Amino acid sequence: MDLETGFYQNRIKKESWKTVLTLAYQSLGVVYGDLSTSPLYVYKSTFAEDIHHSETNEEIFGVLSFVFWTLTLVPLLKYVFIVLRADDNGEGGTFALYSLLCRYARVNSLPNCQLADEELFEYKKDGIELTPKSIFGGRLKSTLEKYRVLQRFLLVLALIGTCMVIGDGVLTPAISVFSAVSGLELSMSKEHHKYVEVPVACAILIGLFALQHYGTHRVGFLFAPVVLMWLFCISTIGLYNIIYWNPQVYKALSPYYMYKFLKKTQRGGWMSLGGILLCITGSEAMFADLGHFSQLSIKIAFTSLVYPSLVLAYMGQAAYLSKHHFDDNDYRVGFYVSVPDKLRWPVLIIAILAAVVGSQAIITGTFSIIKQCSALGCFPRVKIVHTSSKIHGQIYIPEINWTLMLLCLAVTIGFRDTNRLGNASGLAVITVMLVTTCLMSLVIVLCWHKSVFLAICFVFFFGTIEALYFTASLIKFLEGAWVPIALAFTFLAIMCTWHYGTLKKYEFDIQNKVSINWLLNLGPSLGIVRIRGIGLIHTELVSGIPAIFSHFVTNLPAFHQVLVFLCIKSVPVPHVRPEERFLVGHIGPREYRLYRCIVRYGYRDVHKDDMEFENDLVCSIAEFIRSGTKESNAPNDDMEKDDDKMTVVGTCSTHTDGIQLNEDDACNIELGSSSELREIRSPPAIQPRKRVRFVIPESPKIDRAARDELNDLTEAREAGIAYILGHSYMKAKQGSSMVKKFVINYGYEFLRRNSRSSAYELSLPHASTIEVGMLYHV
Repeated sequence: MDLETGFYQNRIKKESWKTVLTLAYQSLGVVYGDLSTSPLYVYKSTFAEDIHHSETNEEIFGVLSFVFWTLTLVPLLKYVFIVLRADDNGEGGTFALYSLLCRYARVNSLPNCQLADEELFEYKKDGIELTPKSIFGGRLKSTLEKYRVLQRFLLVLALIGTCMVIGDGVLTPAISVFSAVSGLELSMSKEHHKYVEVPVACAILIGLFALQHYGTHRVGFLFAPVVLMWLFCISTIGLYNIIYWNPQVYKALSPYYMYKFLKKTQRGGWMSLGGILLCITGSEAMFADLGHFSQLSIKIAFTSLVYPSLVLAYMGQAAYLSKHHFDDNDYRVGFYVSVPDKLRWPVLIIAILAAVVGSQAIITGTFSIIKQCSALGCFPRVKIVHTSSKIHGQIYIPEINWTLMLLCLAVTIGFRDTNRLGNASGLAVITVMLVTTCLMSLVIVLCWHKSVFLAICFVFFFGTIEALYFTASLIKFLEGAWVPIALAFTFLAIMCTWHYGTLKKYEFDIQNKVSINWLLNLGPSLGIVRIRGIGLIHTELVSGIPAIFSHFVTNLPAFHQVLVFLCIKSVPVPHVRPEERFLVGHIGPREYRLYRCIVRYGYRDVHKDDMEFENDLVCSIAEFIRSGTKESNAPNDDMEKDDDKMTVVGTCSTHTDGIQLNEDDACNIELGSSSELREIRSPPAIQPRKRVRFVIPESPKIDRAARDELNDLTEAREAGIAYILGHSYMKAKQGSSMVKKFVINYGYEFLRRNSRSSAYELSLPHASTIEVGMLYHV
């Protein structure tokens, strides 16, 4: 069983309680590493500049009240009880919400969408009704589908949230590790500890990013125990501080203390909300990592362990500070001062390990979200390495990894201060949450078919809370909050430029594609020669003949005896079932041996390597031939309509009762009732060719024409496969605006030259690849 088939089948199995509890335990290390380390820096960031202790405990109790209710309303109420339900067939994150909206309203930014995509299982799962029941919902859907500017705004909104997640991937490792290392200040003099913290933090960060290529599964077994040990430490220390220093600290859980806090501190208290905000850093991971676990397991882990541990930790710090508020030294206000002296070194080591685990989670999440963006045509092609053959979704992207490391070291060395790092991280976190709130309001109306009043209440309640924190973070623009804005603007410019260039390239292909009649009438005029083998012409088009092929064949009038126009496309669903992977159809009459094959992948699907993909592709065409498609007798004018007739064909593993491919280097699949179609042995050569045969079931019988077609396909497969790729250069047309010229001629072309080619992305063998250059004037 291959990876994608096994993963899909495991996803649809009903989970037992043992499985749920196991997933809940594993989620501690992957999902909650970042959230659980927030007590390291929340109080220190809050009391840094804007407010200070007084002889009364109003400020301390006010901060605790804000922390408690923020943890209760945002991670617990919003995410656990509401947002987690908005999964995209088990997947979560910003792009999952955008994918849901693309499925319920046709606002998809991908240009090569087809109506056949809406027949996928993921579209029709659980009998979902795509048409909103309310009048307002129907009008909202039609408005989004009608106005292109609204669709672009929705895409940009999703990309902003994505860019802030990437920015969080830079800032979270820096602030987590730096805050954990700050415990060294209690064992060293004030003059020396600052010279030690930065080098130690940088060394840990370099080691963290250097180990990424090994994959999470190599060290993942340590993640959950580390976070579990950390949660036990902070909750135990918190409970000790409550009992020993101030048992009356529970009174601060009353919302009245928030009112007293703002009334007394006024502008300073409002500005300090940027530090309080850090207590929910990592909450988005509960939704983003939903695809690796399940709703129930994440809910159990948070409500039964993470949430009470964090509340006890913050209450314990407040209890300690309430009896030591006379100490005004900023560096003495933090997590480690509330730890008993005898436990500081063990807790310091556990804290550093927990910070590394929390950083690992956000780095892995950044890899995943960039892969999703790349699959949906919103990010340049990058090298994606799957670090685990068994665990789906564990990937490594070298270019992104080293870029994150350099940026992370830059902000660590540049700031050298948890306060400014906290200001930067807080703005990134709250921006992602605001984007999630906006997208969720549309999901409530369009996908859940609830009333618009409920959506407005959701936006008003959570949007007001998050807007308050957002303004408090934005006011710290010069004190570090400019960093996530600069990072988001840079990545957003890259994404929008790449997406714009991709759309313009596709529009050029659409406008310059040639008709099927041109291809059928081409032989007599140019003297076309058909050579042995299979020619795969990669194209983005789902219909018609791409201009790159006409450019190739008019300059070199020869192509292969079997020609396949191959389109590998992404669809706005997380996964495509293997039995729905291929769409195959004839181009023109059967005797021309021209086929169109559309291969559909979800934005979280694993692309197979070249050899396995080749076998699946050839088998899908053979199964299409065997399935009994009849030759069309329509005139040439109707050839374009016939080209749109496609048949859904699965992979080899999904039709074991159908045709199977046997090769010298492929696995032999024995069937109980089968007959061998043909066996072709190659003559002796310096490099022996493959011995290819199709094994087909005896029943039902296939006709003579289909048998001849399979013979030709067998001969062509044995001769080999050649990949014909377009290598296009884009240039803005004369008369275009200066902005368009800059974006296309410099921005997009720079990204194209410095990104991975299509051949690398698809793992194509270089010896069998032909690239055809062509200049596109867009």
